[in-house]
Amino acid sequence: MNPPPHDKGRRSVFLGRLPLGERTFLAEALRTETVGGVLLLAAAVLALLLANTGASGFYEDVKNFHFGPEALHLNLSVADWAKDGLLTVFFFVAGIELKRELVAGELRDAKAAALPIVSALCGMVVPALVYVGFTMSGGGDMNGWAIPMATDIAFALGVLAVLGTGLPSSLRAFLLTLAVVDDLGAIVIIAIFYSAGISFAALGAAVLGLAVFWFLHHKGVRGWYVYVPLALVIWGLMHASGVHATVAGVAMGLMLRCTLKPGETTSPAEHIEHAVRPLSAGLAVPLFALFAAGVAISGGALTDVFTKPETLGVVFGLLVGKTVGVFGGAWLAARFTKAELNKELGWADVLAIAALSGIGFTVSLLISELAFSGDAGLADEAKAAVLIGSLMAAVLAGVVLKVRARKYRSLLDEEDRDEDGDGIPDVYEQDKPEYHLRMAALHEAKAAEHRRLAEVAGGADVTDDGPA
Repeated sequence: MNPPPHDKGRRSVFLGRLPLGERTFLAEALRTETVGGVLLLAAAVLALLLANTGASGFYEDVKNFHFGPEALHLNLSVADWAKDGLLTVFFFVAGIELKRELVAGELRDAKAAALPIVSALCGMVVPALVYVGFTMSGGGDMNGWAIPMATDIAFALGVLAVLGTGLPSSLRAFLLTLAVVDDLGAIVIIAIFYSAGISFAALGAAVLGLAVFWFLHHKGVRGWYVYVPLALVIWGLMHASGVHATVAGVAMGLMLRCTLKPGETTSPAEHIEHAVRPLSAGLAVPLFALFAAGVAISGGALTDVFTKPETLGVVFGLLVGKTVGVFGGAWLAARFTKAELNKELGWADVLAIAALSGIGFTVSLLISELAFSGDAGLADEAKAAVLIGSLMAAVLAGVVLKVRARKYRSLLDEEDRDEDGDGIPDVYEQDKPEYHLRMAALHEAKAAEHRRLAEVAGGADVTDDGPA
């Protein structure tokens, strides 16, 4: 058993068993993300096929088709609507996830949160340093330093689904926490470093809209017909302000209430997340990938990826920087704090998660477009580097996961075992006296049945009430 949070004299367990409620919520949330990850993989493959076959002309025409009201500065291309509009839904869900982690999840306790936060921060800083190192030595464009910093949870779980490897809930929770912290870091970086020409009037109006959103929500006003139009206005104002429009999504997600009031079975945040997550994972992110991942890849383009300092920085930032940063951050935090690794797992498992965090698809593609908005060729090369780096990270993680697959299966079997059939895994009931009474009765019934069968086999006269 993990030590209780209030027991200050004992060491906390890193990657220990999750509370039952947290494990149930995580399983449901990641099931949706896994399906979304498979769709994301399919969309990326389709985009590459369209961009590198005879359909490339049609694909480019669709991407660059503009529509929307010019008077509101919203006459955008299809690709821009996917980047600025649909991804706002993705970041809205990310905001809800972050709020929930802060209120009821892995980040609610400062001491328990220290290790995944340190690990995630190291997993952002080290890739940026790798990129800066390559560009400084090769005289490249430093503006893409943030490209290899992000982790794509949907893509990572999609890779897991394709590999057919199941992780214990504690490892999945660690991956989710890393991704949530990464998303927060990414949105802060986008807002500060990749926003230009700020209109403070529009930004002030967007902040006022957010204040109205918060006031209505915390006063208990219900109805999508109130919040959807308001959210669209806030998004439009944020877009007009010059701050990237996806910031509006995160801000609204963070404003939702995650706690329960008397008489409630689910919080508003959980209810809205349950409704919106399939839209994000199943539609918004795959459509963004469809229009963002379509880069022309030829032999020469692949050569450029491994010769230019910017693209080398992206590839090795994702593959090496993320792996070393996340693993090193976890090890340092465990070495110098009271956290200790779950004895049922090994540091090889942390290495697998660290490698998975190098799959930086969605947000990395977005930052590639923002960082090199004035150089379409370099932006496409950076996207190709993101694809290659993410693929290499997936292969590395897959190798480690396959080596550990038997260990994972045994841990999952132990987590899911429910001998008394009450719907609650036995591992969560072992400290309850009534559980031991039920199990004793169950074992006695099994032993009696075995004796009965043995006597039948031996020719004894058996009645319905037992052996005569």
